[in-house]
Amino acid sequence: MVYKSTHGRTVRGSAIHDTGDVKKKRSKHVLDKTRDTKWHKDKEAKEIEELKKEKMEGLGGLERERIEAAYLIPEIENFVETDNVKNIEERVKLWLGAGYPVHIIGPTGCGKTTVAMKVAQDLSRPVVWINGDDQVTTTDLIGGYSQIESETLRDRYIHNVFKGKDILKADWVDNPLTLACKYGYTLVYNEFSRTKPVANNILLSVLEEKILELPTKYGEERYIKVHPDFNLILTSNSIEYAGVHRAQDALLDRTVGIYMDLYDSDTEIKIVEAHTRIATPEAEEIVRVIGNIRRKVPDAEKPGTRACIMVANGIMASNGYAEKNIDQLYLDILATKVKGPEDLNQKQKLVSEALSKPTAKST
Repeated sequence: MVYKSTHGRTVRGSAIHDTGDVKKKRSKHVLDKTRDTKWHKDKEAKEIEELKKEKMEGLGGLERERIEAAYLIPEIENFVETDNVKNIEERVKLWLGAGYPVHIIGPTGCGKTTVAMKVAQDLSRPVVWINGDDQVTTTDLIGGYSQIESETLRDRYIHNVFKGKDILKADWVDNPLTLACKYGYTLVYNEFSRTKPVANNILLSVLEEKILELPTKYGEERYIKVHPDFNLILTSNSIEYAGVHRAQDALLDRTVGIYMDLYDSDTEIKIVEAHTRIATPEAEEIVRVIGNIRRKVPDAEKPGTRACIMVANGIMASNGYAEKNIDQLYLDILATKVKGPEDLNQKQKLVSEALSKPTAKST
């Protein structure tokens, strides 16, 4: 049955009685007419510009700078560059320039991290940083989904037209390895050997195929081609130190290993002076005593240059205490690696002997 109007009366230009089809056509006409207005076109243009801005920020703008800032390398202070140090720096730069990642290995406190940071900054590329430990996972290296974001859109053009949309978006955050591979940064991976080998498996494809795989992503976003300017510097303690894991041979075979030993006496004296502003004669005495102790203990217990700096800082802050208790000050520094009372007594004897028996400088 089709309704037919029996009169021509209207209200506000519309017939009093209309069929459903007529009402639908009229609503569509009003909506189309509204969408053609200047206000609506300006609104759409503004929304498009905002989306473009958000995309640019996500790719290389403010958001990227914010994420990078969380991993930027620490500042180097009081760096001492002697011929010995320059030689190591030049070797690291040589192999990086040849396209190989460099693994700096050596005893604790010998300056591995400082050299790695100095070389990274000299490359004139942005630098990102991560510290290895037993709890580091692959996600800590590459990144992951930090949250699920719910976004609701509501557009109202006229009073009887309603459009709604709910969007769930996973928010991915890049971590240091992904940032470095994607944008060609230098990654300094400090204490690399303290991370469990399984977490570092992700590096194999980066070094061999020049591809970083993001296991939790899908489609084209799962694979990132490594930027040609990407550099990797690893630092590790020697394998005999506690808490150190042996890395996979497949990974070590793709790196160049540079062994850093403890510095010679002249270099250590300059480093102690630069870090503490202590007088030269006192710096020489500290390096002499620590060097003498160093020659009488196992490799994993050898006090490094850091111990010399700590002794100097202790003397500077002692307010006269060190003059009468210098042996106790040295013992406090060495006691961090004692195994018990008997070992502590042995260390005390070493300190007493080192303080009473001057020896020639080590080379």
